[in-house]
Amino acid sequence: MTLSIAHLGPSGTYAEQATIFYANWLSKSRGIEARLCPYPSISQSLHAVANGQAQLAVVPVENSIEGSVTTTLDTLWQLDSLRIQLALVLPIAHMLISCAPNLDSIKTVYSHPQALAQCQGWLEQFLPTIQIIPSNSTTEALQRLEQETTTAAIASSRAAQLYKLPILASNINDYPENFTRFWVVSQGEVDAGYQATKAPASHTSLAFSMPANTPGALVKPLQIFAQLGINLSRIESRPTKRSLGEYLFFIDLEADAKEAQMQSALAELTTHTEILKILGAYNVLPITALT
Repeated sequence: MTLSIAHLGPSGTYAEQATIFYANWLSKSRGIEARLCPYPSISQSLHAVANGQAQLAVVPVENSIEGSVTTTLDTLWQLDSLRIQLALVLPIAHMLISCAPNLDSIKTVYSHPQALAQCQGWLEQFLPTIQIIPSNSTTEALQRLEQETTTAAIASSRAAQLYKLPILASNINDYPENFTRFWVVSQGEVDAGYQATKAPASHTSLAFSMPANTPGALVKPLQIFAQLGINLSRIESRPTKRSLGEYLFFIDLEADAKEAQMQSALAELTTHTEILKILGAYNVLPITALT
């Protein structure tokens, strides 16, 4: 059987890089072969799994410099059938790729909004007058660079090699310690060897909405985990898109949803939330070297 894995394309994206690592890991450790399926957006990658067009998706969820990838969170909230199977942590090093003869010749820079934000300080220092244009991915604009010699893109060194394009400046992210966490997402709870280990999960991710206009509503859910000694590694709010001032909350917990303490916490949490969704219980697989 060959697994189909959706990811943000086109070729050369960091999402593809993480997916290749995961596919190689599946092949070596599980004997499972995979076929990569690029999609134009993160949302379409997740919808492909929900619609049965792909069995898995590898999607970015959080960057160490710029924080959460909101498209991933919003889409997972909408798609009830999806569950996180695994987290991958990928080191990120951005390059300025262009056919321009020098930095002074560049007038426009394209990249994904996350990459642009991670290089904001560098761009302000070295290219203060250029036009910055967000794109769907770090590699979307690469095919136009040979014709447009005043244009540059921010992408990986691997992308530059794939498209046979020159790198004008290397490691331009504002902070050298730059990592992106990806989630491997499947439909439902089924694990056919996708996870890193059969040991208890190290993390559980969940999302919930609160009844509107309830004073101290968020305090009660947080107290539940604090009283049981369950550590929160991340909390993020997103608008419900129903009304101004109404929010969803996404929480990562350092515990397995199947543990007795967590089961107790989740049972109590349902009494304080409007809608509660368990996004998945999973382990983290670090990517120790760029692939």
